[in-house]
Amino acid sequence: MDYINKLKAFPLFEKITEDDLKSFAALLKPVSSPAGADIITEGETGSDMYFLIKGTVDIIKTTIFGDRFVCASLSDDIGCVFGEMALIDSDKRSATVRAKTDCISLKISRTDFNSFADSHPAAGVALLRFIGVNLVRNIRKENENLNLVYQALIEEIESN
Repeated sequence: MDYINKLKAFPLFEKITEDDLKSFAALLKPVSSPAGADIITEGETGSDMYFLIKGTVDIIKTTIFGDRFVCASLSDDIGCVFGEMALIDSDKRSATVRAKTDCISLKISRTDFNSFADSHPAAGVALLRFIGVNLVRNIRKENENLNLVYQALIEEIESN
């Protein structure tokens, strides 16, 4: 199935040419995930990035006590990607991504992404820049959240 028109709606692809998008799309592999299936599992090593084409997913984190909680739900209407950190490094997955509904995603491996970036340098830079901006935004948000938790902890300690 041709996913080019779906991919054009992703903000990630705003700054790359139609030809580069077609070359990129040729590297993508479709993944069907039934509702309830884990697409990515927290703690596992990953090397793929995913583009959600159809459905809704939950992003699930595990606390230090082993409790799991949904920290976000993403749907196909916002052009979302997940697993993008795996294109940058080989560390363990930071969250579980679970299909909330039946989902279709397109995945690209780090190897294929790097080959694409090497052969399409302008597009590779644009894509990595976009991914980098999103990662920085997420880090800033997490820093704000940590600050709120720290402040709440201090207030709790002071009130006792």
